[in-house]
Amino acid sequence: MDAVNRKTFDALMTTAGVVVAAVLVAAGCLLLWGHQFANSNVRSQLVAQQIQFPAKGTAELADPKVGPYLNQYAGKQLANGAQAKAYADHFIAVHLQKLGGGQTYAQLSKTANAQPKNTELANQVNTIFKGETLRGMLLNAYAFWQMGQIALYAAIAAFVGAALMLALAGLGFLHLRRVGPAAELLPKLSSAQPTVAADAS
Repeated sequence: MDAVNRKTFDALMTTAGVVVAAVLVAAGCLLLWGHQFANSNVRSQLVAQQIQFPAKGTAELADPKVGPYLNQYAGKQLANGAQAKAYADHFIAVHLQKLGGGQTYAQLSKTANAQPKNTELANQVNTIFKGETLRGMLLNAYAFWQMGQIALYAAIAAFVGAALMLALAGLGFLHLRRVGPAAELLPKLSSAQPTVAADAS
């Protein structure tokens, strides 16, 4: 089997490192674009809803099921996925639970259908439906925003990987300049066997 030339092998590996780095940079750029796209769309849709968190010190934030989660956003306008999740799970959900006595829209709707003349219950069901719809929309916005965050972390990892590959490729080029043209990757081992002197007869 012919020996592999060390210089050729190093050149191929170094070039491959540069190619991998380029691919990682391209992937990082696409992931970064995905992050910005998700953030921008979520923000524009949430801001359009004009949802304000309760002001600091209000009775709503005194509720132990609400305050610890929303105090950090007190008085602010809802504008990102993290805020959307907090508002959906620790404000809307809490109020819906109190309003419906822990029952879901489906459960209350079934009861309301059995009592068609109960206008108070019908209004309650209507309010629960609107609240659960808004909560679902906010949680969908949170999910889309979270995907954008994951894309950001993946972009950072891709850029770090690209930088590492470029550094290794740079070292490869430096090493390539020091390798002689006749150097082999795996030098042949000597096949000579030690000679055993014949015993004198």
